[in-house]
Amino acid sequence: MILLAPMEGLLDFVLRDILTRVGGVDRCVSEFIRVTHALLPERAFLRIVPELDNSGRTPAGVPVWAQLLGSDPACLAENAARLAEMGAPGIDLNFGCPAKVVNRHGGGAALLQDPELLTQIVGAVRRAVPAHIPVSAKMRLGFNDASRAVECAQAIAAGGANELVVHARTKADAYRPPAYWDRVNDIRLAVAIPVAANGEVWTVDDAHKCRQASGCEMVMLGRGMVVNPGLALSIRHAINPGGTGAEPFDGVSWEALLPLVEAFWSLVCSRLERRQQAGRLKQWLNFMRRHYPQAELAYQELRTVDDPEVVRLWLARVRSV
Repeated sequence: MILLAPMEGLLDFVLRDILTRVGGVDRCVSEFIRVTHALLPERAFLRIVPELDNSGRTPAGVPVWAQLLGSDPACLAENAARLAEMGAPGIDLNFGCPAKVVNRHGGGAALLQDPELLTQIVGAVRRAVPAHIPVSAKMRLGFNDASRAVECAQAIAAGGANELVVHARTKADAYRPPAYWDRVNDIRLAVAIPVAANGEVWTVDDAHKCRQASGCEMVMLGRGMVVNPGLALSIRHAINPGGTGAEPFDGVSWEALLPLVEAFWSLVCSRLERRQQAGRLKQWLNFMRRHYPQAELAYQELRTVDDPEVVRLWLARVRSV
């Protein structure tokens, strides 16, 4: 199974829509919905997870589990119950965010310093959500170090989580390579629930190494999928060559991706403020230029552009070539 990671400020509902159209992704997790001490209004959930208006699925039909971030078990449970009522196909809990502003308020990876609280949070959410709706969690290997990684995973499982995703770095590691996939294997062997490995999977070879070192069949893709939207399909074909047709699969070409770049731009223009539009396209091109030479050329041409009309003209010209 291949999962699409939540990435605050990057992998939002717009990019989820486009990347799941490419194919290969079995399930997505939304960016975190911050919960403090109140039941959020439905519009707050829909702003982050508009897929709730589509039975909790992207337009391509891929389910999106809604992720909550907070540290108050009762409040998280109340908001999880509301999400379940709104049709969320699954609830995910964020125990991995490394952002200082989040950790300073006791959320995200900071919770890995208190395994007992992890159990309380997961247990409260599990009890609040109907049994048929799965509850998962995403954690890092630890806060400052990985010494309590297994203890934290066992605490999450003890609370009743159905699945666990492990980002194979500590909060202190941030996003610096490498990812310690072998430590995920320690966790997998210590809990009785399915575990997915996440971190530093940029290529098919990385996916093979990650699965081998972690022992996990499930892999979660983040930045690697943003850089190469065909990565999930490539991994799926490599794992099961006969499953995607008899012809060799060489990934998704830039020419095949261009219509989806146009679709991305259309969504950005219809859903985001004008001042954000050009920046969102440049953000994605900046990632994709690591994989596509054509994206490098596009990024350099649009790098200083802020006017959406100039972007429209560029797309029209590229389409006509």
